[in-house]
Amino acid sequence: MTEQFIFIKKVDLNNNCPICYNNDGLHLTCSQKVVENNFYKSVTSEIKYDMACDNCKSIIYPVNWTDDIERVFEYHKKAFNPRNPSMHLKKASWLAIISGVIIAVCIVSVLVYSQL
Repeated sequence: MTEQFIFIKKVDLNNNCPICYNNDGLHLTCSQKVVENNFYKSVTSEIKYDMACDNCKSIIYPVNWTDDIERVFEYHKKAFNPRNPSMHLKKASWLAIISGVIIAVCIVSVLVYSQL
């Protein structure tokens, strides 16, 4: 089973970086978790937000956020529209379901005809 985060949206911010104090290069990246195995592929409701600065090449953790960055983050978090959580069954799961139904029908028909 693989779990990965897929890129959804990147937003450039005009706030000062709390590390290098430059107001160009700060960006917020939004990603959504996808779980995949042999039977299904599922888009979950789990969302990851990452903030980084291109100038000083550092990740900005929430501990370092200023009040202005916090307000801008909350604004973009509300404006962000993630993909709807969904589940897609793959061929292997459909084969397992159909095989199970066929086996159940065979067993029931054998039991019914053996009582006659």
